[in-house]
Amino acid sequence: MWPLVGRARPESSGETSRARSSQLVRLLANESESECIVKMCPGTRRRSGFRWSAVTLLVIGLLVGDTAGVWKRREDKTKCPKVKGIRNFDISEFLGSWYIVQYYASSEEALAYRCMRAELSVSPENAEVTMNFTYSFTDDPINELLVGNITWKIPSSDLPAHWTHAELSYEGVYNTYVLDSDYKSWALLMHCAEKSESPRYLSSFIMSREASLGANVISYLREKLPRYDIDLEYMFPMDQKQCNKTNNSEDMLIPTLTSVRRSHIRRHPLKRKHRRQ
Repeated sequence: MWPLVGRARPESSGETSRARSSQLVRLLANESESECIVKMCPGTRRRSGFRWSAVTLLVIGLLVGDTAGVWKRREDKTKCPKVKGIRNFDISEFLGSWYIVQYYASSEEALAYRCMRAELSVSPENAEVTMNFTYSFTDDPINELLVGNITWKIPSSDLPAHWTHAELSYEGVYNTYVLDSDYKSWALLMHCAEKSESPRYLSSFIMSREASLGANVISYLREKLPRYDIDLEYMFPMDQKQCNKTNNSEDMLIPTLTSVRRSHIRRHPLKRKHRRQ
């Protein structure tokens, strides 16, 4: 004999009748709903219309998303991205000496510079910012220090973190933005220049008041750059060791005349002529 647990309880005739009645009601309801679907009863029409509206909105949303993706992929690489400089920027606190500890340029796939340092000053009379800088080439065996400078105008006193510079090598404007800074320790600069029928030129400096900067701060500043189409794979650390003077020791192997001439025609990433210090 099967155990009592799990056995169905015998139904009385009243319960059987009620169950059959309920089943019949459900069948009739289903049949009625099927007829409404075929005949498009008013209530069904509203429910069906709601379902079609939901499907339509979903399709439109997908199409808009795909279109936005296409627009993003078709970004004009000849124009500078829209950049916002640091808010409430105090340029007087920003001036002085800086070490460039990381460097990026869209035109370069390897770092060609070392010992890059900058001195920033401002001319209040004509709202100009001047950067005097020193640097060496990584492949220079005598570590020759080169110097250069670039001057920007501050086009709007309301936006002191945006500077512009015009030079002959660019038909458009050379824009520089201070993206972030705590003034005392670190800063992040970004440059963008346009030239007709040519890709835009992007560069960026992570700067420090000391020769080195903490890895967490560098990571924090690097994360701000990809939104401006800067590829962090090509943002390189800048060597700041043994940078004080040119090595003129007598036992140093002097490069050939050809290599010296070639080094003199190379240009600084800021596109300014350089000279020996």
